[in-house]
Amino acid sequence: MTAENIGRGASAEAGRSVTGYSIDPDEEAVVIVGSGAGGGTLAYELTAKGIPVVVLEAGPYLHNEDYVNNEWEAFNQMAWLDPRTTTGSWRIARDFPNLPAWIVKAVGGTTTHWSGATPRFKAHEFKARSVYGRIDGANLLDWPITLEEMAPYYDRAEKAMGSTHVHGRPPLPANNNYKVFAGGAKEVGYKFYATGPYATNAEEYDGRPASIQDGFNFQGDKNKSKWSTLVRELPRAADTGLLDLRPESQAVQITHDANGRADAVLYLDKEGNLHRQAAKIVCVAGNSIETPRLLLLSGTPSCPDGLANSSGHVGRNYMRHLTGTVWGHFDKPVRMYRGETMAGVIADESIHDPDRGFSGGYYMETISLGPAFMASFVEPGGWGPDFAALLDRYLNTAGMWIVGEDMPQESNRVTLNTTVKDTNGLPVPNVHYDDHANDLAMRDHAYAAGQRVYEAVGAQTSHHTPPYPSTHNLGTARMSERPEDGVVDKWGRTHDVKNLFISDGSVFTTGAAANPTLTIVALAIRQAEYIAEALRTQEV
Repeated sequence: MTAENIGRGASAEAGRSVTGYSIDPDEEAVVIVGSGAGGGTLAYELTAKGIPVVVLEAGPYLHNEDYVNNEWEAFNQMAWLDPRTTTGSWRIARDFPNLPAWIVKAVGGTTTHWSGATPRFKAHEFKARSVYGRIDGANLLDWPITLEEMAPYYDRAEKAMGSTHVHGRPPLPANNNYKVFAGGAKEVGYKFYATGPYATNAEEYDGRPASIQDGFNFQGDKNKSKWSTLVRELPRAADTGLLDLRPESQAVQITHDANGRADAVLYLDKEGNLHRQAAKIVCVAGNSIETPRLLLLSGTPSCPDGLANSSGHVGRNYMRHLTGTVWGHFDKPVRMYRGETMAGVIADESIHDPDRGFSGGYYMETISLGPAFMASFVEPGGWGPDFAALLDRYLNTAGMWIVGEDMPQESNRVTLNTTVKDTNGLPVPNVHYDDHANDLAMRDHAYAAGQRVYEAVGAQTSHHTPPYPSTHNLGTARMSERPEDGVVDKWGRTHDVKNLFISDGSVFTTGAAANPTLTIVALAIRQAEYIAEALRTQEV
């Protein structure tokens, strides 16, 4: 791909900063693509160390007061709705063929639309290949880092995000959905259940107010009680006077010089005009679908398979976590929509116990949907009396989401669909996924476990909902000790291009069972330290 066939032609004028600080387009800068958990955190950590950065964000700058507390309107306001395609045997290819993944296209990225759950990885999850052994069809690999190495960065991430239940942070209050959930957990003998950890304030903390328990902080939190890079990291980065934040700036190519060093990022503004920002370092944090897409779009004659892809692993080993939902129906109202959307976790099943018939583990977490989303997702494609009965029970329904480790497979991958183009004429990403047998066994176990929790406290019936469009997109530029096994090293620096870093969930070697945002933030804090030292010593 060349600049001549992108957008409406090159523009000499730099993209517009919204922070009052601008870096010249010809000045070699630290350029961060994406402003979510990884990119937004990295921007703050670097500017706090005195390092100027340019952040290119594909979406608009929405503020908390702009959010609409209406599910479908909020979805259309925030979601990444650019076309994508889907292949594979996973059910999402049938139910949501044009929306395999649900992420946000706006400043703050998907941290503005997330549950807030912040569990840490467990020690064995960093060493899945060693602990689980060889699993047919799975491309398991140990991470090149350990829980012990990550522990201080988890501490810093939890404090930054205000995670409840740790570092003296009080728990969220128990809503009705959690009381049903916890009552069932106790009855079946579970020991590890609580209203967190979540990065939503139970009391004022770090300049953010306490939750008002309004039942609508999932898709945009107007109250600012839930952590996001929009609320915390990006404003603090702007306060340093060293942040050049450019919304509606879609990165479309990373260019390199004759020595293979990344030297610029080309991006399109909202009118489709092409801009170039010179770079001394490029950090890509565009989510695990857009990140490999950008690397693949950046192919050149010397990198015919895409930038940083000598291993062939860019886009491969895509993971989205094992997910599903269990709804319990009771004879009295639960009103699950009151309080926080996710306000409880059962962790007992997040262990590795192969006697259950699968490797790895999963969490159960409370969830609620409004009537409009419930109608869309409770039984995709459903209709008739049985479907109507599920909606009729809405007031008396309790809900839990299951999230667990899915197996990395080389064939699960993000590629460029050259037959379908976006509005700028560029190939859209195709997401191919097949469930592994381990995933199917875990999901069946989790469905049964969730049903037992609700039956233990008197559920009359229950219903299992298949996975929604993926929100935990992981693994398409994975960490590896050896260059031939992955895309980046233990610091997120690509094996092939020494001044190109990946700063999002793409670097996950395996998915673990935990919600990924805390780990993405911890890795970004750690990466910022490494980059700052590399700049000081002129290593990059």
